[in-house]
Amino acid sequence: MFSDKKDKNTMEPTSGQNRINEGTHLKGDVQSQGFFRIDGSIEGNISTPSKVVLGKSGKITGTLTCKDADIEGTFDGNLDVSGTLSLKSTAHIKGEVVVGKLAVEPGATFNASCRMKGSKQEAPSKSEAVEKEAAKGNHPYDRQQRLKKSAEPLK
Repeated sequence: MFSDKKDKNTMEPTSGQNRINEGTHLKGDVQSQGFFRIDGSIEGNISTPSKVVLGKSGKITGTLTCKDADIEGTFDGNLDVSGTLSLKSTAHIKGEVVVGKLAVEPGATFNASCRMKGSKQEAPSKSEAVEKEAAKGNHPYDRQQRLKKSAEPLK
């Protein structure tokens, strides 16, 4: 009924939890297969196919690549989240962000360029749209064109 034989290695590699406690400062690259909880600070690159939680006192400066992320602290750098990025009201984000889904609570600071994964086509920039119109002979800043349009009777 009771066995002394216990397999201590029954945990899946992605189910282990890694914790960087408050007061801990790491410099360098971190790779793991498991979940991360960061309340300290990390300068460098973090990569995991699992979830990362950045606590209120947590700070990351560098690159974070993960599946899902909940951020309550400060992030400065490149953020690549394949799943859902949840920004809590205390979050401060600065840099470049690429996400699958984005959830932002009121009060969060989000000063970043953001691109959504899975979008069919990138929207052309304003300058590209102006160049296309100019190639057709319809430059939006051409005064003669605007005057001609305004003089046309309404249909």
